[in-house]
Amino acid sequence: MNILLAEDDVRLGKLVSHLLSKEFHLVDWVKNGKDAYDHAIFTEYDIIILDWMMPGESGLSVCHRLREKGIQSGILFVTAKDANQDIITGLDSGADDYIVKPFEFNELLARIRAISRRKQKPLEQVITYHDLTLHLDTHELRRNGSIIELTKKEYQFLELLMRNQNQIMTREVLFEKLWGYDSEVTDNALDALVKLVRKKVDIPGEPSLIQNVRGIGYKVRNRHVS
Repeated sequence: MNILLAEDDVRLGKLVSHLLSKEFHLVDWVKNGKDAYDHAIFTEYDIIILDWMMPGESGLSVCHRLREKGIQSGILFVTAKDANQDIITGLDSGADDYIVKPFEFNELLARIRAISRRKQKPLEQVITYHDLTLHLDTHELRRNGSIIELTKKEYQFLELLMRNQNQIMTREVLFEKLWGYDSEVTDNALDALVKLVRKKVDIPGEPSLIQNVRGIGYKVRNRHVS
C-alpha cells in the first residue's frame, strides 16, 4: 500500500516508517499537520496515519479538512488520548479507526488491513508495463511469464516506476521513498540500484525499460519507443 505517516515524534516516526517499509509498503513520513495535508491533497494514499497532536495543525483538523475536500483514503488516528469522548470525536471527524499509544506494531498492521477491507476498494494486485507483470500480493516480478528474483529495494524501485508510468520520478523523491530523507547512503546508491534492476529486467540488444532523464531522475520508457 501507499501510506502517509504523519508523526512528529522522530523516534516513533522513524521506527514505524522503517517497519512499514519492511512490509513492502511505500511510506511518506511527515512531521507536522501542514505537510500531512499538502501530501494527502496531491498524492493518492491508500492509508493516512495521523498523530492527533502535531505542530502547526492537529491531526483532527487535518482529518476534517481532508474529508471536506473529498479525500477518500483510509485514515487512522494514532494518539495517547484514550477517553471515550476523544475516540468519538476522532471517529466523527472522519477517521476510520483509532489506535492508542503505546501499541504493538502487529496491531497497527491489523488495523491498516481492516481499514483497507472496509473501504471496499480492492487493492490493485497486479501492475503491468510492456511485458512486465508486478504482483503486489506476492512481490513477484514476471517477464513473459518467467519469475525475476528481486531484492526488497529493487522491488520497491520498480513498483514506484510502474505505479507512475506517465511521470518522471525525481532522484529526490526516489531517495526519500527508498532510503528515507535522513539516510546516509551516497548519491550513487540510486544509480547502482538502477544498474542492478536493468541487468535483471532488460533484454540484451533492446533499449532499457528504465529511462534515465538526465539531471532529473528515472521513468519507464514510453511503450511506443523502439
